[in-house]
Amino acid sequence: MSTTPPEQPSTPPSGGFGSTSGPNVNLNLSALPVTPGNAELVVYILATILIAIIALASDGVDSGAFVVSFTALSFAYLISRGIAKASRVLEE
Repeated sequence: MSTTPPEQPSTPPSGGFGSTSGPNVNLNLSALPVTPGNAELVVYILATILIAIIALASDGVDSGAFVVSFTALSFAYLISRGIAKASRVLEE
């Protein structure tokens, strides 16, 4: 008469911090995209509002000077964002 051992109930892996049987996930948090609420955008918007207020309140700053200032601010903002994104490029 042959006897087989009783089947052992299988236990699923716990998946906690101490377990080594789970998948190995490597999160590279430095490669995540920048959130829309960055500091450059806030400074850009505040500077644009300030120049608009000065253009409305002052006789020395007309619409042409506002457009030139707005263009310079836009250019500086785009350059700063390009530098910020270039610094986050991962080397392969």
